[in-house]
Amino acid sequence: MIRKVLAGILIVLIVLGALAGVKYMQIRTMLASPWPAPSETVATAIVHEETWQEALSAVGSVTASQGVMVAPEVAGTVSEIDFESGATVKQGDLLLRLDTSSEEAQLRAAQAQADLAKITAAREEKLIADKTAAQSELDQANATSKQSQANVDSIRATIEKKTIRAPFAGKLGIRLVNLGEQLDVGKAVVSLQSLTPVFVDFSIPQQEFAQLQNGLKVQAFSDSYPTNTFEGEISAINPDLDESTRSVRVRAKFENTDELLHAGMFARVSVVLPHANTVLVVPATAILSAPYGDSVFIVTPDKNGSTNLVVQQTFIRTGHAHGDFVSVISGLKSGDRVATAGIFKLRNGMNIQENNDATPKASETPTPPNS
Repeated sequence: MIRKVLAGILIVLIVLGALAGVKYMQIRTMLASPWPAPSETVATAIVHEETWQEALSAVGSVTASQGVMVAPEVAGTVSEIDFESGATVKQGDLLLRLDTSSEEAQLRAAQAQADLAKITAAREEKLIADKTAAQSELDQANATSKQSQANVDSIRATIEKKTIRAPFAGKLGIRLVNLGEQLDVGKAVVSLQSLTPVFVDFSIPQQEFAQLQNGLKVQAFSDSYPTNTFEGEISAINPDLDESTRSVRVRAKFENTDELLHAGMFARVSVVLPHANTVLVVPATAILSAPYGDSVFIVTPDKNGSTNLVVQQTFIRTGHAHGDFVSVISGLKSGDRVATAGIFKLRNGMNIQENNDATPKASETPTPPNS
């Protein structure tokens, strides 16, 4: 009985050993066979030199050359409205009248007193000539006459202040008051903005301050008009810098004859410098930005001598952008080939396949312009 059990165990061990041997040979054969490395398909571009007009980029805000919220200087009730929302007005055009019935009654009374005081002063002057009145009486009469006339002028000034006119030519906003409404001093009536010309205010870092000067050409771009380039020039530069940002405030003037730019608009600004430089450029899509720096993937042949292509990640220092391109200050040389699409799925040393058929070409003047 024991011999049978031992024989069974021996047979089982032989079968297991045979299976283990077969599996070992299979694994050995698999390890000896070369595994094809996985690859990704990417688009590529050649790093090349270009001559760029140097420019300083910034963001700014459009400001009207003249802008005000029209408001009354004195309180009163609206008796007449002589403008429409959105209308264009000239300097001095009537906008609104407040009720002046009370002031007009006061004016008539004050005018009567002034006339009487004037007559009295003339009478005293005649009496002085006849030497039948004292000089003090004439002085008192003249003072009373002048005081009465001052009262008349004060009431007239109040009436004039209740007639609100456009302080300058421009475009009106939305009317904020209604007929019969009681207005307090400073109550907003309507916005008035002069849009020809307009200013764009922006800030430039301290290290670029020496390149700024009045008269430099400035280009502005607005998301409201993605295909438009607005041309202007620097009209003023602050003499002092912001202590918190170490930047200087700059103002550019734009004629804005078509009145497309409006006060409060956000604008991207490019200050065109008077010199050009030769720079290395790559498409902006080739740059992988990260908190620890910008990098690109350079495409090179496999070092094993095969025809496969591999990518090597290289850190770079970038300069200014121009259209779809970015200048490279260091980290690349002319003629390097870099991956421009599909870079987020790449890792250092990965095999890749090159395919530029489906990728749009980068342009220095893309339409619409890049944000």
